[in-house]
Amino acid sequence: MDANAIAADAAEPTSFPPSDGISSALPDEDRMRASFYALLAALLARPADKDMLAACAALEGDDAPLGKAVSTLARLARSAQPRQVNREFHDLFIGLGRGELLPYASYYLTGFLHEKPLAKLRGDMIDLGIERAEGVAEPEDNIASLMEMMAGLIRGEFGAVPEARQRDFFNTHIAPWAEHFFTDLEGAKASVLYAPVGTMGRLFMEIEKTAFRMEA
Repeated sequence: MDANAIAADAAEPTSFPPSDGISSALPDEDRMRASFYALLAALLARPADKDMLAACAALEGDDAPLGKAVSTLARLARSAQPRQVNREFHDLFIGLGRGELLPYASYYLTGFLHEKPLAKLRGDMIDLGIERAEGVAEPEDNIASLMEMMAGLIRGEFGAVPEARQRDFFNTHIAPWAEHFFTDLEGAKASVLYAPVGTMGRLFMEIEKTAFRMEA
């Protein structure tokens, strides 16, 4: 699977403008990790439009569980229509009053929005030099923003961040709840195109947890 092209296309508009140039010396593995985070961020930030669906349709998976989920997303994207995807996204994350899922760290960890996990995240964002773009009203602890921030940390978009600091960010703000969220997305009543996105996210979080644990 080559997610680089789709992630590059999906990176705009960004919620967190880069403060420094992107590192051009990333190992291929880290470049692919960052691309996968960016792909998840793009799919979860807004309903997939025609261009995004075309990019997803061009993805190729393999026989590994994660690759099979990518192949399922590509197959569904080939027949999906933007209006249909917009409705699915609305039902999942917006709804009438609220969507089927509330994709926020504060909610998953405390049962309420705008709680201590968000305050902790904002403090770490200040330490890392990550600033929210103007005009973005969404709380920073939503899953799309966290995926975008992780991609930026790996790529060096917010300046040079040691790998240990990236691991701490993941373990503090993503690992405690993201896998649970992706499992919920995988099985949500409204999920069609987003069911394999849930599978992709769940499996990728498992991979990242294992990799960071081995590096600690």
